[in-house]
Amino acid sequence: MLCLAMEGVRTSGFKSRTFVQLMLLFSFIGVSVVNGSTYKDGEKVILYVNKVGPYFNNHETYHYYQLPVCRPDKIQHKSLTLGEVLDGDRMAFSNYDIKFKVPIVDAKLCTVRMDHKDLEKIRSAVEELYYFEFVLDDLPLRGFIGHLEEGGFLPHTHKLHLWTHLTFNIEYNENKIIGANVSTKDHSPLSLDNLEAPVDVTHTYSVNWIPSKLTYAEKIKEASLSTTSSLNIHWLSIMNSAVLVVLLIGFVTVILTRILKNDFARYNTEDKEMDADEYGWKIIYTDVFRFPPYKSLFCAVLGVGSQFLAIAFGIMVMALFDIFNVHHHGSMNTAACLLYAFTSCIAGYISAKMYKQMGEDKWVSNVHLTCCVFAVPFFVIWSVQNSIAWAYNSTQALPYTTIILLLAIWIFVGYPLTVLGAIFGKNLSGSFDASCRTKNFPREIPSTSWYRSAISHCAVGGFLPFSAVSVELYYIFATVWGREPYTLYGVLFIVSIILISVTGCISIALTYFQLSAEDYRWWWRSICSAGSTAVFVFIYAMFYYFRRSNMDGTLQAVQFFGNTLLICYVFFLALGTVSFFASLQFVRYIYRNIKMD
Repeated sequence: MLCLAMEGVRTSGFKSRTFVQLMLLFSFIGVSVVNGSTYKDGEKVILYVNKVGPYFNNHETYHYYQLPVCRPDKIQHKSLTLGEVLDGDRMAFSNYDIKFKVPIVDAKLCTVRMDHKDLEKIRSAVEELYYFEFVLDDLPLRGFIGHLEEGGFLPHTHKLHLWTHLTFNIEYNENKIIGANVSTKDHSPLSLDNLEAPVDVTHTYSVNWIPSKLTYAEKIKEASLSTTSSLNIHWLSIMNSAVLVVLLIGFVTVILTRILKNDFARYNTEDKEMDADEYGWKIIYTDVFRFPPYKSLFCAVLGVGSQFLAIAFGIMVMALFDIFNVHHHGSMNTAACLLYAFTSCIAGYISAKMYKQMGEDKWVSNVHLTCCVFAVPFFVIWSVQNSIAWAYNSTQALPYTTIILLLAIWIFVGYPLTVLGAIFGKNLSGSFDASCRTKNFPREIPSTSWYRSAISHCAVGGFLPFSAVSVELYYIFATVWGREPYTLYGVLFIVSIILISVTGCISIALTYFQLSAEDYRWWWRSICSAGSTAVFVFIYAMFYYFRRSNMDGTLQAVQFFGNTLLICYVFFLALGTVSFFASLQFVRYIYRNIKMD
């Protein structure tokens, strides 16, 4: 990350937004640590300029050279990885002449002549709290373009300042760079209030080389210690949620176990006179394994849900074992793309297996539907987002070469693996293993009370799993849509286990209540009851956007709500899959343990 010096941002009075700006400077404090290149004394160290954008809208980014700043005569871009492109990076060579261990004091970078349009553009950038991002030896350096001084009620002050000098502080250990930051220390900003176009603005820079005896491992440990207090609060919140969830699961399990014990005793009695008075879930045993409508869609949902469960587990395992840099969004994006492509076989296998067990043979159409269950909604939402990003000339818009690459990955990796998984699924499907035979004609379903309705079950089945992860959602949203680093992947793994446990437990309880009401249509409801957690996640996302963040603007709103819809859809697919398979095992168990006529 970076460190910004506080000396350059003094003001006489603050309005809330200016105070927040100063607080943001503290949030930048940290150290970027990567296993960088080795250098010889005096060797050139390349500094890339990357992107700029409003601080509060971290998904609204533009190329640095879109501002009236120092730029080379011919702009040359660095070759980027797929993950970096997906993260909105557009690195280009800069004019900064930095050499290893060679200090520089107040060197002139260039003089920029600004006309009226350029001046308005830079003023707007300062007023919108634009930050910039440079990259030096794979270390991101971030700072604000300028400074907004706003304070007082009567008289009200609104002053804009531009930082024209940057100081690069680079730490090194022998022949490696181990950390870097940029600051505006000891140099006053240029006031933009009284400038009239055209105007010449001179930019300067300094470079300080700071020796360090710390190794990479020690540097990482030093950076992690700076966040110890917040991590302790994080752990405390998670443990509190875990205790509540364990108590909930224990309560539901004990109550349900006692009820089932009484049911088994009643249904397995030898008194034949009781047959006429039978009620509850036993009398629907000839319908409980009646397959649901829309079998192909049902199986496709289970297949894709299983795929996303595998993706989530895979990412967490790789993060726990440091297989990729979890602090770099580019690495996360690349891992997610590759995992989605290579786990497509899981979706094809589960979907085709269930489809064949239900007695259907149109497996080709089922494969195509499985491919489209997530891909089509994703493509529609991404098309809207990318089109708006193109209209705004944002770096979030993917170039056509990247679009072709992603499409090729899906066509030549994802789709063939889905087909391959489907072939194995249908050939290895076996029988469905139903505990009871199903009659040709379904029995009539009696009317039920409102608290046994599908809406009530979805409300309960969605709220309880959401309550298990509500605390962790704050940290996830603060990482994805804010600037907070996320490091406790072990906690995330524990929360995921808790979430799956709660989902399975609640699903079993709701399925029992539904069967006790002599309603055998539990197949789709088991998916929707736990899948409705996505609705609560979306409600929380709206609360976060409007009450907990400072995000605004059309581009950021489209990015936020588009991605949130996709995330909620993934929640629906994954938790719905967990819910169904938990309910399926429960239904098989209870009907296997009663005497049939």
